[in-house]
Amino acid sequence: MTSRTALIVGATGLVGNHCLDLLLAAPHYGRVVVLTRRTLGLGGTGAAAKVSEQVVDFDRLAEHPDALRCDDVYCCLGTTRKIAGSNEAFRKVDHDYVVEVARLAKERGAQRFALVSSVGADARSRNFYLRVKGDTERDVEALGYGVLQIFRPSFLVGKRNIHRPGEAVAGVVSRGMASALLGPLRKYRPIDASTVAAAMVQSLVRPDAGHHVHTFDGIQSLSAPAPPASDA
Repeated sequence: MTSRTALIVGATGLVGNHCLDLLLAAPHYGRVVVLTRRTLGLGGTGAAAKVSEQVVDFDRLAEHPDALRCDDVYCCLGTTRKIAGSNEAFRKVDHDYVVEVARLAKERGAQRFALVSSVGADARSRNFYLRVKGDTERDVEALGYGVLQIFRPSFLVGKRNIHRPGEAVAGVVSRGMASALLGPLRKYRPIDASTVAAAMVQSLVRPDAGHHVHTFDGIQSLSAPAPPASDA
């Protein structure tokens, strides 16, 4: 149960932080590699002893081959156009870095990949953000992972490390409208970041082979722990 290695990228983000906690508690992993730009002061005793911080330059990932050796990749990496500063900088993080992590990890033995994308992701979209997300999904899929789990949440609910007033207002509005989002609109309902993280971990510790895309209902269902095995 503890022979597998998980690699997580974007561990300081809203989903990534929850995902890291779950990976440390998961008996399926004997080692959890955190790929990061700067040391986060992780490690310690107990479950935290499983952590291996790998401080890397994401523009020179190929120079860190050992950092990307793993069985399973949890990619929670992402930014915003405002934080990145330009469309080009946003695409570098949300597309280029993600695809490069996926490529290098697969070359070094990774078999399963879980990716946080966005509802509406479409490489043909006129919306720049959704087009980048769609390009990323397409290019990761082209790498040929045996298991690829893509998560397309709408607005993420949870406590962020960076306060964004506009998002706080949007969160209140979206939660108030959630009950009105029915049928095919259910996928646009806001969802807790911890639920997305739980679904990601469940998707790789008990994976279905092939490529799968999950929106609101699928994420909610997948986030539930697997039932205990029957003695019958």
